[in-house]
Amino acid sequence: MSSLVLDASIALSWCFEEEANAYADAALDALSTGNAVVPALWALEVANVLAIAVRKGRITDKVMHERLSFLQDLPIEVEHVSIDGVFGQVVDLATAHALTAYDASYLAVALKRALPLATSDERMRGAAKKLGVALFAPK
Repeated sequence: MSSLVLDASIALSWCFEEEANAYADAALDALSTGNAVVPALWALEVANVLAIAVRKGRITDKVMHERLSFLQDLPIEVEHVSIDGVFGQVVDLATAHALTAYDASYLAVALKRALPLATSDERMRGAAKKLGVALFAPK
């Protein structure tokens, strides 16, 4: 059983057909034998994007709730970060690698858990490489 840190960009690609891609599909396949770990803000990020998609008419309210239910049924563990962690390691990672604090929180989880990071964000991928964080690689 293997685990990975799951960025919201990957999870959201599972929610919008036009954003589907082989890398994200492989990450989803990996969850059939493992689990994902996410920072606590992951659920807020995903919910926000889906709520905006409803507001803009991209998806219906019914579809949003179907996608949220799908995500909720996945083996996802939430890693809570203390305020000291946010104001310490997360903000340090953000400033050192020109990331948002949100993106840096995924790196902090990957570092803490020594897990590969599944993300399509190139800046996060670059920072991960510099930090020695493995990137999720499809098998």
